[in-house]
Amino acid sequence: MSATDNIAVVRRMYESKAAPDVLAEVIDPDILWDITPGFPGGGVYHGFESVGRDFFGPLFEQVDALYPVGEKYYADDADHVFALGHYHCVTKKGQTADIRFIHIWTVRDGKLAELRQAADSLVLDRALNA
Repeated sequence: MSATDNIAVVRRMYESKAAPDVLAEVIDPDILWDITPGFPGGGVYHGFESVGRDFFGPLFEQVDALYPVGEKYYADDADHVFALGHYHCVTKKGQTADIRFIHIWTVRDGKLAELRQAADSLVLDRALNA
C-alpha cells in the first residue's frame, strides 16, 4: 500500500473515536501493542484479544471515555505511519483531560499490525487521581 493509503487506515480509526466495529476492521488480530511505561497498563500486548481484555479492560474501569484524536500524520516508505495527537479522556470522577501522544503504526496488508505509543502519562495520572 502507498503511504497515503496507510495514513487513511490510521486516520479512519482515529476519526471513528476507536469505534469497536472500525477497530475490528482495521486492527490485525495479531497486533503488537506497545504502551509506554508509566501510562496505565503500560507494557507490551500481543494480539487484539489481549489488547481489549488486558489493556483496555482495566483502563475503562477508571474512565468513561478515552479516545485518540489525530492531529498530524506522516508516513515513510516502510509502511510506518507517525501520528501526533491527543487522547480525550473523561474519568469516572468527571475529570477531563487531553493527553498528548505520538503513535508509530506499522501497517501490513491494510491492517494496523503494530503500535508503539508514547504519551504524557503525568497528565492522565493527575486526572485519574484528582
